[in-house]
Amino acid sequence: MDPDYGRHYRELYEKHWWWRVREDVLVRELRRRFPKSTNLSILDVGCGDALFFDRLREFGEVEGIESDPELVDPNGPNRTRITVAPFDASFRPHKDYDLILMLDVIEHLDAPEQAVRRAIDLLKPGGILFVTVPAFRLLWTNHDRLNRHRTRFTKRGFARLADASGMEVLASRYFFVFLAVAKLALRMIEAIFPAQPRIPGIPSPLINEFLYRSYSAEEKLTRRLYVPIGSSLLVVGRRAAKSNCE
Repeated sequence: MDPDYGRHYRELYEKHWWWRVREDVLVRELRRRFPKSTNLSILDVGCGDALFFDRLREFGEVEGIESDPELVDPNGPNRTRITVAPFDASFRPHKDYDLILMLDVIEHLDAPEQAVRRAIDLLKPGGILFVTVPAFRLLWTNHDRLNRHRTRFTKRGFARLADASGMEVLASRYFFVFLAVAKLALRMIEAIFPAQPRIPGIPSPLINEFLYRSYSAEEKLTRRLYVPIGSSLLVVGRRAAKSNCE
């Protein structure tokens, strides 16, 4: 992540409509998958400064791992629950997890299959992996450059990655449907008028709240429908019965 972007990330996460909607999407899906669970063992991969921990505590005990020390407050209230290290074979927590989350993480990696495989290996029997990624290479914009993304995914492309990583996909769907149209338009504008990536700002309170409510309404309308496009992809999976990578 761009260092300047990283310094603004907490404020964006807590206030910006996009992060708020994404968090709501995830919590709603977690409640559906774990309706009565309050004692899950949870690992948040790429957790930053534990920004999602408070809402994850609804489901159990949370810890995280973050590879970028600049994103972790050394004096933060959750510092002892965060391992600052790469998420690879060197990470050995001496326990397995009921739930692992990789939220907009693997698009940053040169070898995403290895990271997903490591997450699968750390799941308890019956454990679940939640993954979100940016969707469709066609929607590549300066925002991807700013975030140092390596790629964007489709359902089919992620399914191939999952198969190579020993992950069985239980469900996958696109979300932020109308944002995909906006990103496609932005890509066309950037092709005509090239510019350097800029750190996103938080819209004015009125616009920010309008966008939050609009995309929340979109989510309610589309989450049970088949939609062939969106700017993000949510995938839920578990360890495959027989790993194809063994």
